[in-house]
This record gives sequence, structure tokens and C-alpha cells, in this order.
Amino acid sequence: MNDVSPATAPLLVRQISLDEAQLLCAAAVGAARERDVAVSVAVVDGGGNLVAFARMDGAEIAGPALAVDKAYTAVANSCATHELTEASAPGGGLYGLHAASGGRFVVFGGGVPLRWQGRIVGGVGVSGAADAADDIACAEAAVARWA
Repeated sequence: MNDVSPATAPLLVRQISLDEAQLLCAAAVGAARERDVAVSVAVVDGGGNLVAFARMDGAEIAGPALAVDKAYTAVANSCATHELTEASAPGGGLYGLHAASGGRFVVFGGGVPLRWQGRIVGGVGVSGAADAADDIACAEAAVARWA
């Protein structure tokens, strides 16, 4: 009776602490400074709930909402948001995804999931750069800090 099979083993999920989330925000902000862009950064937990947020001086007004929703989208869809762009375009298999979940899914770059032992335990969302490649790079800098 002491044998535990994978099917009955307890599910261990790593939580993202506030301190860790703030470090991830700082990593993304540091990358944004290097790129000379002003962004908003959000870190969410495995349920898509906000853990930490940072908005650089001069960042766009839409950034706070978009950063949180990019992080949420990465968790909810188990992938980086830029990976959804093509599939969610007209004719794609996920067309209309942007309107799902109350319009909360963001299908362009800047949201990246955080993984631990193969499981998604959170996400980072970055918004504010004129080029989505900069948002992606800043989010990936945060993920690199996590790893």
C-alpha cells in the first residue's frame, strides 16, 4: 500500500514568490533599458493571477492591461503569445482566439510562459515597445532570469 504510482502521486506545483516575480520584472525592465524602450511588465502565477507588475516611466497607456493579458494568455494557452499569431489569423485553426475569454487573449508577441519541471507555473507579459520583437526579447530576458 505504500507504493505510489505516477497516476496517484501528489501533484507538486511550484509557486512564484513576490520576490521572484519582482526580480523577473527587473530583468525585463533592464532589457528594455538596453533596447531604449519603455514597457510595462507583468508576472502571473499558474492560474493567470497577477503576482508583480512594473511600468517604466513614459510607457504607453495600454501597456498595463496588455502586459497582464499577455502573461495570462501565455499561461492559458501553454505557449508564447507570438506563437499564436499565425494560427489565430483569418483562415487559421485558431481564428477568433483573440475574442475568446472575454477578449483577454492577446495573440501577438510579448507573453511567455514560465515552466518548472515541465509544467507551466506562471507567465511573463511585456508590452509597450513599437516593435513586438522588443517586447518578446524583454519577456525572454525575464524567463532567462527564471531558469
